[in-house]
Amino acid sequence: MKFTRKASAQWKGTGKDGLGSLTTDSTVLNKTQYSYKTRFENGAGTNPEELIGAAHAGCFTMQLSFLLDAAGYQDKQLDTEAHVVFEDGAITQIQLKLTGKVDKISKADFLEIAENAKRICPISKALNATITLSAELK
Repeated sequence: MKFTRKASAQWKGTGKDGLGSLTTDSTVLNKTQYSYKTRFENGAGTNPEELIGAAHAGCFTMQLSFLLDAAGYQDKQLDTEAHVVFEDGAITQIQLKLTGKVDKISKADFLEIAENAKRICPISKALNATITLSAELK
């Protein structure tokens, strides 16, 4: 399977005082504001790091669901947070925090399948950062 997704960014003004917007083909983001304040302080809008976190959490969780399906675990709920660490001008680490409720699975099998999902998730493969996973089975 091969496909292409597209997003665009527009920026007006200086790096610190300017203002940008992000748009995706799906229009889930449609001229969504981002700025220096939303990235490095606490302003209204989004930022590249939280978008990477959302993409990674979504990709990893879907990948895990597919792997659990293949192993025969259909009844499940998976919740993932991705904590993106920005340090000295780079994303250095992403901490995936997974909570799962999966019927009839052992903790060891859950952890093994989750680690595999982290390893083969396309977003994990695309990132040049240390990716850690903590998982809790309820």
